[in-house]
Amino acid sequence: MLIAGAGGGFDVYVGLPLAFALMRLGKSVHLANLSFSALDLIGTDAWVAPNLAAITPATSGHDRYFPERTLARWLSSRGLNPIVYAFDRIGVRPLRAAYRALVRTLDIDGIVLVDGGTDILMRGDEAGVGTFEEDITSLVAVAGVEVPVRLVTCAGFGIDAYHGVCHAHVLENLAALDRRGAYLGALSIPRHSEEAALYLDAAAHAHAHTPARPSIVNGQIAAAVRGEFGDVRVTDRTAGSELFVNPLMAVYFTVDLPALADHLRYPPHLNDTDTQHEVRAIVETFRAGIKPRPKRPIPH
Repeated sequence: MLIAGAGGGFDVYVGLPLAFALMRLGKSVHLANLSFSALDLIGTDAWVAPNLAAITPATSGHDRYFPERTLARWLSSRGLNPIVYAFDRIGVRPLRAAYRALVRTLDIDGIVLVDGGTDILMRGDEAGVGTFEEDITSLVAVAGVEVPVRLVTCAGFGIDAYHGVCHAHVLENLAALDRRGAYLGALSIPRHSEEAALYLDAAAHAHAHTPARPSIVNGQIAAAVRGEFGDVRVTDRTAGSELFVNPLMAVYFTVDLPALADHLRYPPHLNDTDTQHEVRAIVETFRAGIKPRPKRPIPH
């Protein structure tokens, strides 16, 4: 199985509890991430295919922000496979080719795209779609990769309100996917489980080793896993905003990946994009020509 962060940054960390659970079941699990890191600084020996690098604890690169290497170092400290694959921040067409190369290299049977927050569930006609470029690029790319199992799972319900997502729309979209047989259910991360303990340790390690840009998303999810609630300070980066840490942030919502990609309202020529700029241009042009669903509160 390949657990891959869909939206860049520290998204791959959100998939760690699931990865640990699969490992306990005897599955071979690999980790990957759409990368925001300065991959142009890594050595040439790290590249295994165009736009795809194998990051290890010793990989050269930026010292202040390199989530994939930070995770590789934590994995090594735990005696786990210390390789995290990094995809360049590119468009759908080259990213799909990079995924296919990794599937061939590792003999992958299934891909789980992981999102921190729930904006990957946005279909495009909502009042707000969050930070969409990377999520949409990963989703559409993997929809064209031929493996038996393709899933999307996300944790951190409520986090994307900061980026304008209406979470009533998240629930409405899940209901629509359920009617199509594509919503596969919710799964909590039990606080006292080994998976939770390992995740919390990895998240704390990442926070300590990336002091200039710690993960806001994983900070809130980790707080929810610990049972904290309300306006919990997870980093100074959230100063001036009110957080709402709650138990729903520690729940995975999982859907069938091809069905979610088919649920998108965006034009099919997203498949032909080579850069993130092209993805953004298509999405912004589409949204400029529609009347979005109005925001609505969750009534209870």
